[in-house]
Amino acid sequence: MEKQLDTMADRLEESLATHRIVSQEEWTKARKDLLKKEKELTRLSDELSRQRRDLPWVKVDKSYIFEGVEGKLWFPDLFYSKSQLLVYHFMFAPEWEEGCPGCSFMADHIDGPNLHLKHHDVSVVVVSRAPLDKLLAFKKRMGWQFTWVSSFGSDFNYDFNVSFTNEQLKNGTVYYNFEYSKHDEGTESPGTSVFYKDRTGNIFHTYSTYARGGDILIGAHNFLDLTPKGRNEDGIMDWMRHHDKYEDFKGDPGCCSH
Repeated sequence: MEKQLDTMADRLEESLATHRIVSQEEWTKARKDLLKKEKELTRLSDELSRQRRDLPWVKVDKSYIFEGVEGKLWFPDLFYSKSQLLVYHFMFAPEWEEGCPGCSFMADHIDGPNLHLKHHDVSVVVVSRAPLDKLLAFKKRMGWQFTWVSSFGSDFNYDFNVSFTNEQLKNGTVYYNFEYSKHDEGTESPGTSVFYKDRTGNIFHTYSTYARGGDILIGAHNFLDLTPKGRNEDGIMDWMRHHDKYEDFKGDPGCCSH
């Protein structure tokens, strides 16, 4: 693996060494041409966000029970006095000893925005199937502050298509990212789901996104996309590690990003 990474780095360095060099005037013209496309993308993104808000909703009538530091929590409790709830489905199966590196990368981006989201009528809660004691131990190790609850024993992860039964895995086909497809990557997959609670207490499922749909939440990618080397990856997030494991990572491919 180390030799492969060296080859990737060599290819990139060779490409940068032969990059086109121009005058300031020519660079400014090229930059302004690209700016037109960036503005077009921004307007398109704004319109896509509007269409996302206009999606129809599905009422959630099923009861779900979670375990948090406060004890037993029902689904409405996760709103914590807010009307909007954003759930990140974090890959952490009951038998695992630590959370998925890819989901951990995403989770590294929650606490900063959450300083503001909680003042904008949004509750952010991370949900995993692992028992609460494992979640809290890993949360402490990673230095996170967000609310993390366990759905162990609940149908929540299965109903929102981010966990799969052994029977489904045996059949080799699961329903994920709004389609049936072959799946041989274990019981867990990542995703984000959004809910709204009205003044009478009715809860509605308004949006879910899976796989690379979660890219929009990963600020580090936006930083990297501004740089000459970009994300510098052959596979999606193949460079990424737990933030406390960049020096001693053993090459374990068992996560949503490798």
